[in-house]
Amino acid sequence: MERTVRNLLVAAACLLVLGALGAFAAVRQSNRSVDAVKVNIANEFDNYFISERGVTALLTKGGKEPVLGTQPEGPRLRELEARLKAHPFVRDAQVYRDLAGNLHADVRQNRPIARLTHPDTRLDTYVDAEGHALPLSPLFTARVAMVARPGGGSLPTGFFQDSTGRRYLEFLRYVDEHEFWKAQVSEVFIEPGGKMSFTQQVGDQRIEFGLPENISEKFAKLMVFYRQIPSVLGWDTYHRVNVEYQNQIICE
Repeated sequence: MERTVRNLLVAAACLLVLGALGAFAAVRQSNRSVDAVKVNIANEFDNYFISERGVTALLTKGGKEPVLGTQPEGPRLRELEARLKAHPFVRDAQVYRDLAGNLHADVRQNRPIARLTHPDTRLDTYVDAEGHALPLSPLFTARVAMVARPGGGSLPTGFFQDSTGRRYLEFLRYVDEHEFWKAQVSEVFIEPGGKMSFTQQVGDQRIEFGLPENISEKFAKLMVFYRQIPSVLGWDTYHRVNVEYQNQIICE
């Protein structure tokens, strides 16, 4: 019993000491001005849509609101985070201070999975995995599939946001998630009636895909074509390959 009481007293004393040290550190941190800005941009997909300089410019509003020499706390740090998150190519951001006097900005980039083309290329936009539109960037051009109407027309704004458009987004996600198809699918065409086709990086065949349904099964059939036909007859033997219908591959 006496040993238990003693252990509880020691544990309570340790907690008090830790609490006091934490409070001391928090006070010390809040009273210390920012000496440097440390920007970390996660770049797991080799995208370069936003730079360290760009992040710093966002934090300081282009230098109009310097952070060096200031003492930003909770509300101010959340305001800086929100400013970063408002950038279209920032998927997530965290802004915090450390005991050494540094302001940290950790940024995860958003990334496009396709590019929606327009007759006026200045009006092209990217689309991300959630179907949101992203602007083009002067810093970097993503190597992603192009999406258009046949004949060069453009898709309407917000095409991927409704229940119909989400089906086409699933097709683009599938392509993006499979390295072979991501490298192979070049330009995707969505007809007014809803059917799809696409051109390839290798081979002259126009692939007629039909509606965006049974996506994995159709790509599996197309893989059968790739493995069996070109190696025997050559890539240029057929110019039209249709995988729209169940259990069929039509080549002409």
